[in-house]
Amino acid sequence: MGVFDAAALEAFSLMWWMHFLRKLLICLSSSPGTMDRKRILELTALYRDGLLNDTIPFWRRHSIDRKHGGFFTWLDRDGTLLNSDKPIWIQARATWLFAKLYDSVERKSEWLELAKHGYDFLVKHAFDSDGRMFFLVTRDGRPLRKRRYLFAECFGIMACSEYARASGDERARRRAIDLFKLVLRYHRTPGLLEPKVFPQTRRTKSHAMPMILLAVSQIMREVDDDPIYDEVIDQSLHEILHDFMKPDERALFETVGPNGERLDSPEGRCINPGHAIESAWFITEEGRRRDDWSLIRQALQILEWSLQIGWDQEYGGLLSFVDVEGKPPDQLEHDMKLWWPHTEALYALLLAHHLTGEKKYEEWYERVHAWSFAHFPDREYGEWFGYLHRDGSLSLRLKGNLWKGPFHLPRAQLQCWKLLENMG
Repeated sequence: MGVFDAAALEAFSLMWWMHFLRKLLICLSSSPGTMDRKRILELTALYRDGLLNDTIPFWRRHSIDRKHGGFFTWLDRDGTLLNSDKPIWIQARATWLFAKLYDSVERKSEWLELAKHGYDFLVKHAFDSDGRMFFLVTRDGRPLRKRRYLFAECFGIMACSEYARASGDERARRRAIDLFKLVLRYHRTPGLLEPKVFPQTRRTKSHAMPMILLAVSQIMREVDDDPIYDEVIDQSLHEILHDFMKPDERALFETVGPNGERLDSPEGRCINPGHAIESAWFITEEGRRRDDWSLIRQALQILEWSLQIGWDQEYGGLLSFVDVEGKPPDQLEHDMKLWWPHTEALYALLLAHHLTGEKKYEEWYERVHAWSFAHFPDREYGEWFGYLHRDGSLSLRLKGNLWKGPFHLPRAQLQCWKLLENMG
């Protein structure tokens, strides 16, 4: 053996104790918070029963296309079909959902069959000859639209990977891996995607891409051990926290310059509270996985800022878009109340309260919960309305369209249910 190194031993001992204390802090901070046990049980039942007895039955009854495959999404309040065209990203979201239910709730053969039903439609009709995915197809799968964005592909990755986990289908896993690599190539190679704005005149970047790449990489990490996923997660975290997060303005911006520059335009002043809140819980989950409280605290800061900016002090509920300087937003629908920012906030706040035990997150949760459950659920036909006026009155009675489908609501119901079980 070599010469005894007392300094090295002392340094090792100090590192061990620091690691132990950090683990103890995480353990204590991750214990159930202060929410009343009766309330926890009540909410557990609310989310579980809402998912299994209301949301899923609605989509199971009305969305399944038994003739051509895939899922209908343009549905009126009572499930009546309004349009038979099929948005690919919603086909992928529905596929992900049924595979997730099979994998994490109950191994019901019907859920796996519905996941395969969606997966088969995607494989047959969603892919163009260049490997990218269409955005919209006809009922029988003929292409209608293909966008310059990569969101259909990102949800395609989620669908293929979750179906692979549920079914054990190696071809689906390989398809998810290949599609992930394709998305990275298109995202990282300038000029492969047609730009929305002439980059020679003005270069910008959107928070949506690092946000969704963070989420997709977290999912892919569960089905493949390639270190690329942690690499992309690290890059996405750095970009969100250094380029889009602006502590001096207490906001996470939706659009910035290529190096995070603040842009003096309606686009550059735009805050999307829903996206910021969704990003916050993605980052919180990553911090929880890494036992990294510095990361969690940054995520919770984003969550708090977004609620403070986005909450409508006059009517309640979360606004769709806000100009950070209080100027008129560019989006005509800026003051509408949409379902999905509220579902994201419900889970983000429950998670924040669970991890910290801080009362302020419970109080915010109850505020968002009370407004959401007073305005969005359809007591007669089930599921949630998606589009409300600023005062909470109904704007559109439909339950699905090009943008709304079986994703944000059932995902939040599932996540809140499972988290509350841990809290109880």
